[in-house]
Amino acid sequence: MVNEGIRVKEVRVIDSDGSQLGIMPVKQAREIAFSKELDLVNISPKATPPVCKIMDYGKYCFELAKKEKEARKNQRVVEIKEIRLSVNIGAHDFNTKLNHAQKFLTSGHRIKIAVKFKGREMMHQNLGEDLIKKFVDSCSEYGSVDKPPKIEGRNLICFVAPKQSK
Repeated sequence: MVNEGIRVKEVRVIDSDGSQLGIMPVKQAREIAFSKELDLVNISPKATPPVCKIMDYGKYCFELAKKEKEARKNQRVVEIKEIRLSVNIGAHDFNTKLNHAQKFLTSGHRIKIAVKFKGREMMHQNLGEDLIKKFVDSCSEYGSVDKPPKIEGRNLICFVAPKQSK
């Protein structure tokens, strides 16, 4: 709430340099702010009496937006890369998928390893668990298990997170 948007009778006023001016009627506080060509901004509406500060509101909003943009720039979105395996995968195909997984983990992405069971392969889920265990052991120097293997429908799914670099 700014200037005329403040709808209380009395407020505690803080000057633009940080010094307290005390408790006064809103009208008087607004006149002080306008005499300095600044705005009266309600910074703590739930306090009794509410706390208002005399400041340049446009500059304040610009600084907030600048800080928010800087914070967003420093964020890093972690993507989840999926690697699909089948129970009867060949050795060369397994190594190719393993190389892709290691590349993803070194670049900082999480990996979702999915073993899809087809037809009667559902009867031999232990083969899928062994395959995932072998895959995770091969990736152990690049990442660690984030979520253990779990059956979801006809898929056995496991998540691997990259190891934190120090």
